[in-house]
Amino acid sequence: MSPTVVLVHGAFTGSGSWKRVIRRLRAQGLPVVTAANPLRDLEGDAAYVRDVIDGIGGPVVLAGHSYAGMVITQAVHPAVQALVYVSAFAPETCESALTLAEKFEGGTLADALVSYPVATGGREFRIDPERFQQQFCHDVDPESAAVMAVLQRPVTERALTDLATKAAWRDTPSWFVYGERDANIPVEAMRWMAERAGSMGTREIPGASHAIPVSWPDTVTRTVLDAVTHVR
Repeated sequence: MSPTVVLVHGAFTGSGSWKRVIRRLRAQGLPVVTAANPLRDLEGDAAYVRDVIDGIGGPVVLAGHSYAGMVITQAVHPAVQALVYVSAFAPETCESALTLAEKFEGGTLADALVSYPVATGGREFRIDPERFQQQFCHDVDPESAAVMAVLQRPVTERALTDLATKAAWRDTPSWFVYGERDANIPVEAMRWMAERAGSMGTREIPGASHAIPVSWPDTVTRTVLDAVTHVR
């Protein structure tokens, strides 16, 4: 039985960012589900992903992009047979997305953010549309990048500062793929997290941005397929 691939988007994007990867996975005959990450708080977001997995009722390969790496690490579930970190955080317990992003030099996200208060308390962030392509997806054509900037999903400050209480990669085989010129998460951070997690396979894409599900879908798909092949 083939596992279902569950794709979870991160901050400043949405489920549509996976569409090129989805087409390629479906062409391989794999069942695929996307989870619309709420981007509100880490445990709540992880609980939602667990609900999605419960509804599938079979083995899962769970892939997360960006902040969703925090979520898939927190969303410990017996159905998950493999994890795929796509330009993503892979936290240890008591680490947040913010602390990991600041652990190494090279990230410029903080300077590109616009923040504002939300009715439920705290603040949320989005990327300044004028800086979106440079910050998030420099390897995407300008017209597509402009549309992505309009479609971006904001993330709360709480989600970015919540501390992980679980580290699923300790017990679940994990794969990593990321861009060498990622401006959101410094590449040194992703190299370090992949090594710490005992990555079963790591791909670093020369010159690639943070938005590799859009700009490098073949490489992302190959990494997901590596995980699927391992658990079949």
